[in-house]
Amino acid sequence: MLGRLVAILTFSRRTGSLTGPAKVIDGDTIVVAGQLVRLHGIDAPELDQTFWWRGQKLVCGTMALAALEAITAGVKVRCKVVERDRHGRLVAKVFAPDGVDVGRRLVSAGWALAYRRYSTDYVDAEDEARKAKRGMWRGSFLKPWVWRASSPPRGTPTPSRIVPISGPRR
Repeated sequence: MLGRLVAILTFSRRTGSLTGPAKVIDGDTIVVAGQLVRLHGIDAPELDQTFWWRGQKLVCGTMALAALEAITAGVKVRCKVVERDRHGRLVAKVFAPDGVDVGRRLVSAGWALAYRRYSTDYVDAEDEARKAKRGMWRGSFLKPWVWRASSPPRGTPTPSRIVPISGPRR
């Protein structure tokens, strides 16, 4: 059995593809066959990123994660590897069993943006989502790369991130 598994994984590496159930990490990152995979050509909001809609501050990062989970739940996805990024993750176009491009679906739904810095594959889908006011486009938000650049590094305490442990001191 182990020999067969090694042969399958070796074959997959040679063809530049992975197939299997997806474990969603955030709105543009999954784990497939034990490999961390970043979806090619898109940038989704970070998990704690927010947007404003109808006077309410909503967490678009968790909404993007939920959208990716909904697309990949209970199915085996196919990842066509494009490259490895500077963080060591595989970057891949990801497809659902029905052939749907998962990145395109997220951008079309308004829960991710075309990441023009790396690809123009989904610019048309983003334009369509913006015009139709889908997902984040129905409110106001910072583009994920702008939000990351303007936010403190993760783990840095800020007044809005500090939660009192025992209530106010007297």
